[in-house]
Amino acid sequence: MFNSIFPKIHKEGYKFLAISIIATFLVLLFSKFLGSVLILITIWIYYFFRDPERFSINDDNFLVSPADGLITSISEQKGPVELQLENTTYTRISVFMNVFNCHVNRTPISGKIEEINYKPGKFLNASLDKASEENERNYFKVKCSSTGEEIIIVQIAGLIARRIVCEVEQGQDLKQGDRIGMIRFGSRVDIFFKNKKTLAKIGQNVVAGESLIASK
Repeated sequence: MFNSIFPKIHKEGYKFLAISIIATFLVLLFSKFLGSVLILITIWIYYFFRDPERFSINDDNFLVSPADGLITSISEQKGPVELQLENTTYTRISVFMNVFNCHVNRTPISGKIEEINYKPGKFLNASLDKASEENERNYFKVKCSSTGEEIIIVQIAGLIARRIVCEVEQGQDLKQGDRIGMIRFGSRVDIFFKNKKTLAKIGQNVVAGESLIASK
């Protein structure tokens, strides 16, 4: 019960939380109103950087969502040029994270990270389709350990987001639902896959590491 009310926070949040707490105490000395506003901001910062435990199905016949948020797009797309996959057609699901969602991202499937490719870019609204080609983004190619299939995960920075955090390395083995990183302050995560039935629907709210979005 305690952990559900007060989940641990991601290490990226410590600095922001400390700054906000110190600022709140200082401002309270001069203004109760502004101090109260900063108290609310401090609570929001804690909430934004929350990193709760998640429990995946641990079945590679399914893909779990890589992010918390709203599914805004499901479409057939060519693979990312950055990974030399532009001649391959995938199903792409986009999950948009607003500033109230948990921003810790997770791997949809067990496997080895074959490639990580970071691309600097703009900071357009992440809900726009062209954000996947123009915004700052980070690509992961993951090869499933049991089926040999490959999926692509793309972290895309958004209008407010200003840092993509990667917590894994090329060659690393992951279990379904393991953390791969986060994006600070609003963003989007895309997943590309083939030969699976889509279970998710546009407008659906999903939970990283737990919600099933595709099956064999």
